[in-house]
Amino acid sequence: MKPALVTGASGFLGWHVARVLLERGYRLRALVRPGSRVDALDVECVTGDLRDAASLERAVAGCGLLFHVAADYRLWARDPGELYRSNVDGTRNLLQAAQDAGVERVVYTSTVGCIGVPPGGVGDEQMPVALEDMAGDYKRSKFLAEQVALGFAHGGLDVVIVNPTVVFGPGDIYRQDNSIIMQVAQRKVKFLVEGGLNAVHIMDVVDGHMAALEHGRCGERYILGGENLTHLDLIRMIAGVVEAPAPILVIPGGVVRFLARPARLLQPFLNLPVSASDLHLAGYHFYFDTRKAHVELGLLPPRSVKEAIIEAYEWFKQPLGLISLPAKEKNFHNIR
Repeated sequence: MKPALVTGASGFLGWHVARVLLERGYRLRALVRPGSRVDALDVECVTGDLRDAASLERAVAGCGLLFHVAADYRLWARDPGELYRSNVDGTRNLLQAAQDAGVERVVYTSTVGCIGVPPGGVGDEQMPVALEDMAGDYKRSKFLAEQVALGFAHGGLDVVIVNPTVVFGPGDIYRQDNSIIMQVAQRKVKFLVEGGLNAVHIMDVVDGHMAALEHGRCGERYILGGENLTHLDLIRMIAGVVEAPAPILVIPGGVVRFLARPARLLQPFLNLPVSASDLHLAGYHFYFDTRKAHVELGLLPPRSVKEAIIEAYEWFKQPLGLISLPAKEKNFHNIR
């Protein structure tokens, strides 16, 4: 069996994807940046960078499958060009290398931020959306990267795209200190903004990646989501798990949208939980319909978000170190 290459295996989602691939018997290769590592997994690590085409050619050589999970996830960067070089140019570099190497199938991890949501409605994969609808450089870079992936799919490379919603679960090493879960636990959340989102358990997203590999159609997008929740319901759920009081002050979205422009000017000096460019979206409900993924990929009903929060909180309370999982999550089981 040819090895599968995973980018982003040192991070939250990519690590879980790599773990499940190993459990399913795949030989695994991981593209890692200099100084990065893939904890507790038996993988062949190849040092490289999405911006270095030559390193990608070395990484993908001889591989039959590619999971492109890595991205620059910063909501704000002093040099926005870094986001485009990694997310857009890097995706183009990697998919070109994969095509040249004869990779048989690619699963590309996009984001639900690239899916349109009608006013007052629920978004799905067919909702029209354009670059001008994207708020901030991160979302714009991911939208353009998704267009690159679609272009390769139309050009003959077998690419399937998955669009996760807001992911919760154990092992989120990049948010060990600033996760909304820990902020609520430490009583740092004094208020919230009206609106809503779709939240999903990390293992449902991993299951979706595996199902996309097996059943996804080339050039198609699949939303990997869980529960549509108001911000208030989500924070109350978190507060119940961490045994902390939930904030009772809910700020109207219109107030936050009014402050969006000055916040963008002050972004370098503020420690905002989201990009200032996203503030004009405050107050809206970003709900999504996941039926396409469940029907076409054969996914079972999602796990509860509360379960994901419980597992994430237990992991966050551990000393920073190796990623570990509850025993019940050791087996891949959520695909028909």
